[in-house]
Amino acid sequence: MNTPNKITIFRIILVPVFLAVFLLDVPFRFLISAAVFGLAAATDALDGRLARKNNLVTVFGQFLDPIADKMLVAAGLLAFMKENLCNIWIVLVILAREFIISSLRLIASAQGKVIPANIFGKIKTVMQMVSTILVMILCGVNDIVALPFNISLLSNILLGASALMGVISAVIYYNESRNVIDFTK
Repeated sequence: MNTPNKITIFRIILVPVFLAVFLLDVPFRFLISAAVFGLAAATDALDGRLARKNNLVTVFGQFLDPIADKMLVAAGLLAFMKENLCNIWIVLVILAREFIISSLRLIASAQGKVIPANIFGKIKTVMQMVSTILVMILCGVNDIVALPFNISLLSNILLGASALMGVISAVIYYNESRNVIDFTK
């Protein structure tokens, strides 16, 4: 197993670690969770860059990397729902988008085709991860000193914006897939 794939597996291992820390009732849990989530998010950029730079792109990595991303984002959304930091409709939109795009990728793969990720999907992922980290940091600060604004409202605005970007990227991805996938099969 090559280094980029090991990094992807490390990201998957960090998902339950993040969730466990987030759910524990310990001091600084939000800040520690933000650090774990941030480390996991950083590995997303690292594994792909290493794979492309060193010609280590594998089918295993191409399959596992997006799953690791979805696991991390889903864990963050579920944790936020528990703390009333994310509306269930935002979670539904984000997860539905991921299922739809994953399905399109599987159909393309079954037909021997690849639909590469587009810049809008990458922007969506960055928005989700940065928003999640920012909200956890704000929650951690709020535990130390009361902030003068509603963190839940800000969280919903940030994650709502990333959900909207997800819908935009899904529409673009679907339009691109129509040129690649034979939907009559």
